Amino acid sequence: MRIGILGLGRIGAFHAETLSGLDAVESLVVSDPFADAAKAAAERFGAQVADSPEAVLAAGVDGVVVAAATDAHPELIVACVEAGVPVFCEKPVARTIAEGVEVLKAVAGRDVPVQIGFNRRFDAGFVAARAAVRSGELGTLHTVRSTTLDPAPPPAAYVAASGGIFRDCSVHDFDIIRWVTGREVTEVYAAGGNRGAAYIKEAGDADTTGAVLTLDDGTLAVVSNSRHNGRGYDVRMEIHGFADSIAVGLEDRLPLRSVEPGVTFPAGVPHDFFMDRFTDAYRAELLAFTEVVAGSRPSPCTIEDALEAGWIAEACTLSLHEHRPVTLEEVRRA
Repeated sequence: MRIGILGLGRIGAFHAETLSGLDAVESLVVSDPFADAAKAAAERFGAQVADSPEAVLAAGVDGVVVAAATDAHPELIVACVEAGVPVFCEKPVARTIAEGVEVLKAVAGRDVPVQIGFNRRFDAGFVAARAAVRSGELGTLHTVRSTTLDPAPPPAAYVAASGGIFRDCSVHDFDIIRWVTGREVTEVYAAGGNRGAAYIKEAGDADTTGAVLTLDDGTLAVVSNSRHNGRGYDVRMEIHGFADSIAVGLEDRLPLRSVEPGVTFPAGVPHDFFMDRFTDAYRAELLAFTEVVAGSRPSPCTIEDALEAGWIAEACTLSLHEHRPVTLEEVRRA
């Protein structure tokens, strides 16, 4: 198949490399506002360069990967769907939840699949955790813990436009909690602080947060996030049931050091970057997209899925700012 790529920054170039190595992908058509980025990708992967998104869609592509800036996501998703071309778009659907809802309305009723990029759904550990929960082998769940700790904060300009740590970072935890447990969040309580980069506080954001989510069956989910984790990129999940407990990310590259006498775990070099931690997951995610394009599977992460995680982020943001519990029903009504 022939796949178009819109946006060739860090993640777009990474996706181009991944796609070029998939057996199902015969050729790429790439476009970026910066001509040098498109030219570099063309030279590296033998891709055709198009000078606009419209030109990509007119080039006979079977599917399109959107890795452009967030502000461009709504227009590009809608354009692909209106052209009848399956589309994969990195999260978020749009800069705000209201804009995301408008995208959902714009594509409603059209038989063109849209896949949103929540890569943890394709990580082997999270896949195994979901299977364990769904099989019932853990018994009734009572506690879930989900962690995302970045080794260093993103640049000031990124933070200022990110919408805040809950919308930008924690949303991955929110999505994977829903996906692994199969439950919905009904209420949140969030707190946060600033112990590091001053520009994060100046942007009205927190650099370290914690949130307690109440799921619709009474399970409690505790989400921990930080922009500062000197030992590396730490993504983990614990799932505790009455019959058994399991963990995702408990392996030799875990960025955590034990101080127990005689303990040598973890023994490997800590993960230090999200692409390093999730290389295999990104490949599996794009392989899944080629199956969506081929019509052999439905979208594994729909716009509706992405918006559900987004509503949780909205509730946590409001809870942080107003220092109180917030229900999902409240933010949906706002």
